[in-house]
Amino acid sequence: MSRRIAAVALSCALSLAIPGAGVAQGANPQVINVELSSFAFSPSTLTFQHGRSYRLHLVNTSGGGHDFTAPEFFAASQIAPADRARVADGKVRLAGKQSVDVTLTPERAGTYALHCSHFLHAGMGMKGAITVE
Repeated sequence: MSRRIAAVALSCALSLAIPGAGVAQGANPQVINVELSSFAFSPSTLTFQHGRSYRLHLVNTSGGGHDFTAPEFFAASQIAPADRARVADGKVRLAGKQSVDVTLTPERAGTYALHCSHFLHAGMGMKGAITVE
């Protein structure tokens, strides 16, 4: 029995020592729902705690494409290996009526800009802010 406890303790210690191992995959990340519509994010301000894992659930309710562009935020976060391909150049692209999930752990406190990079979308109100405490 003591070998099993030692193995579990070693496994936990290694997961803390390996960069990126803290990204929740089997843990229960908090779900953050964000709706992308014509032409807004709802909510437009998001708050995260650094070091805590989240599943960002993005839903595009409009018929046209949008994206969730926050390159500094994504660069300051550990993204789950299975979701890294969904974030390209600091943005998550969504076709009309599409939803995308990205599991991540913000690692640096700060305030990060959020916008849709499609032509004129930010100017029409599709922008916001992400705060990591």
